[in-house]
Amino acid sequence: MPTLSELRNEYQTLFDSCAIRTEKRAVVQTLTTQLLGNKERYRSVERQTDVPWYVIAVIHNMESSQRFTKHLHNGDPLTARTVQVPAGRPVDGNPPFTWEVSAIDALVFDKLDTVEDWTIPGALFALEKFNGFGSRSRGIKTPYLWSFSNHYSKGKFIADNVFDPNAVSQQCGAAVLLKRMTAINAIEVPVSVIPSTASEIATLGAAVTFSRNKKTIEAVRLQKALNRFPGAAMKLTVDGVAGGNTSDAFRAVTGHLLSGDPRQ
Repeated sequence: MPTLSELRNEYQTLFDSCAIRTEKRAVVQTLTTQLLGNKERYRSVERQTDVPWYVIAVIHNMESSQRFTKHLHNGDPLTARTVQVPAGRPVDGNPPFTWEVSAIDALVFDKLDTVEDWTIPGALFALEKFNGFGSRSRGIKTPYLWSFSNHYSKGKFIADNVFDPNAVSQQCGAAVLLKRMTAINAIEVPVSVIPSTASEIATLGAAVTFSRNKKTIEAVRLQKALNRFPGAAMKLTVDGVAGGNTSDAFRAVTGHLLSGDPRQ
C-alpha cells in the first residue's frame, strides 16, 4: 500500500490543477449546497471523532448519496446492521440505528479518527484509503476522488473486485466537492500540521483520565497534540487509550502525570 509521504506532492498537484467539467458544474454546486446545509449534523460527528466535518460530508455523499437513512459505511439501510462490506456494523446496540451512531462507528472502524494530518494531501490520502487503492493499480485516478473533473474520464469498479475500464462513474468525486468548497470559501483546510503548545497540551490533558483499556475522544486529541509537540521524545500510537506512554509524554511536556495514573 502506498504511503502519504509518497503521494503528498501528487495529491497537492492534482488538487491545485483540478477543474470541474463544464457540464457538471451545476450538479456539483447543488451537491455542495446540500452538504453545507447539513453542516451542523456533520459537526456533531466531528466533535465525537475528531474527523473534519467536511470530510464526513463528502464521505456521506459518496457512500449514501447524502441520505440520513443509510449507514455511512456503505449505504445500507439503518433499519438493520450492514450487509455489504463491512458487514455486521455497528456491532454494539440494536437497529434501527441513528445516522450519527452509525457514522461514528464507520469513522472509528476505518481509523479515520486517528488520522493526524488533515491537510489537503492528508485528507485525500485518507479518503482514497477509505475507498481502496484499486483504481490506482489499474493506472487511473480514482473516480472516488476525481469524477466530474479533468483528472478522470472512465474506469471504475462496478462490484466488489470487479473493474470495468470503460464504465464511467456517475458520482461526483470527493476531491471535486472539497475543491468547490474551498473555491467558495466554505471551508478552510490547514496547509500544514500545526505544532502544538504546552498550554494546549495542558488544557487537553485536564480532560483525560489515565486508563489502560478505555478509549476516549479526549485521549485521541491529547495523543495527537503530544505527537505534534516540537521535539516530542516519543511518537505515540493514536489509539485513544491514555495509558503509561501517554502519561509519560504528558509529563515530559507539563511536568505532571495524567490524573488517575497510579504512579503519582
